[in-house]
Amino acid sequence: MFAVVPAVTSASAQSGACTAMSADGKPLAGAAKASHMKKCCESNAKSAEGKPLSGAAKKSSIDKCMKG
Repeated sequence: MFAVVPAVTSASAQSGACTAMSADGKPLAGAAKASHMKKCCESNAKSAEGKPLSGAAKKSSIDKCMKG
């Protein structure tokens, strides 16, 4: 049961953690939203083992997170 949880670190699972909301609970828009999402997606670009991704794998992960 615990072996399955770390393997589920796809971009769709990560995008759920990246919600562009302001401190007062209102959704962000425009440049603020883009900046927040990029920062969040970059920090969540990790492999199934939890190691940071690099190169093309990192770019692909960030791109999927930003779309989702």
